[in-house]
Amino acid sequence: MRARRAFHNRIVAALLPLFLFTGAAFGQTAKLDDLFRKLQGPDEAASARAEQEIWIEWSKSGSPAMDLLLERGRQALEEGQVTLAIDHFSALIDHDPQFAEGWNARAIAYFQEGDLGPAVSDIAHVLRLNPRHFGALAGLGSIFEQLGKPEKALEAYRAALAIHPHMAEVLDAVKRLEAETQGQDL
Repeated sequence: MRARRAFHNRIVAALLPLFLFTGAAFGQTAKLDDLFRKLQGPDEAASARAEQEIWIEWSKSGSPAMDLLLERGRQALEEGQVTLAIDHFSALIDHDPQFAEGWNARAIAYFQEGDLGPAVSDIAHVLRLNPRHFGALAGLGSIFEQLGKPEKALEAYRAALAIHPHMAEVLDAVKRLEAETQGQDL
């Protein structure tokens, strides 16, 4: 009996870190799921708060070093140093290719640089890793607009709105593109 208890204790001790880690991952998913429900709600102020919290959660890589690379890249982008920003985001992606926000940040930098092909490629990575990334979908819509593909832009914008129905700029873009593609009633 004593040997059996010792064996069970070792198994529990070995599996405890796995349970703790898994609990944190499920907690984050539950937290994000709750935030996405709030994002969908009719209260625009609550939706705006949920959006801010979602961006905060998406910006957490789990590594202080990777978070610093993300922050430095964003700072460089704000300062108009797009090439430096791309370098920071590329380093982040090299170290953690599963971190969707690294790909998204670099897509934004490429877009600002006018490199639409690499921006679309990075958005594809974002959406593979995080299919609910309404920012990447809205960015894809903007790119399709610039490329003169209003139907594809509408598709991307509508997908973004299905996730986050309160994005004013995207709502405006949909109205504008629907008028362009379908014509206006007299």
